[in-house]
Amino acid sequence: MFPRMIQLCSAFLFACALSAATPLAAVAGDDGVVRVKSAYPMGETIERLKKDIADKGIRFFDEIDQARLAADAGIELQPSVLLIFGNPPLGTQFITANASAGLDWPVRLLVFQDDKGEVWTAYTDFDWIAQRHGIKNRKDQFKMASTVIESITSSVKAK
Repeated sequence: MFPRMIQLCSAFLFACALSAATPLAAVAGDDGVVRVKSAYPMGETIERLKKDIADKGIRFFDEIDQARLAADAGIELQPSVLLIFGNPPLGTQFITANASAGLDWPVRLLVFQDDKGEVWTAYTDFDWIAQRHGIKNRKDQFKMASTVIESITSSVKAK
């Protein structure tokens, strides 16, 4: 119990220090999800993200329109599209550290519209993924992945 409390306090202090050091950076919630509000409508957000991914030379795997799938099943869902992409030379390094990390690779970036009509992007924080899979020997790679996804989402970020 006591070691877990120390771990939680350390994580909280780290998150506070990170948010103070980088006030414009998105910070993951307790669920490990980073949310970034878009300045653009849904379609333009998706196109800008895909262009930025392509411009960076990152491999684009798929685009899944979850709202369309829901509609096909007779369920109403706000616009929601999952973009799947990655850089295999980087991403597979996480899987070689722990095979279960394959659950989180390639990268998934959700673009969705909330009930107010605001468009958001959401992705799983890479430090959270490292902790989830107990990966401690790929810090530079996780830092690189974080830098890249922050750069991608900044291409649509509302000011």
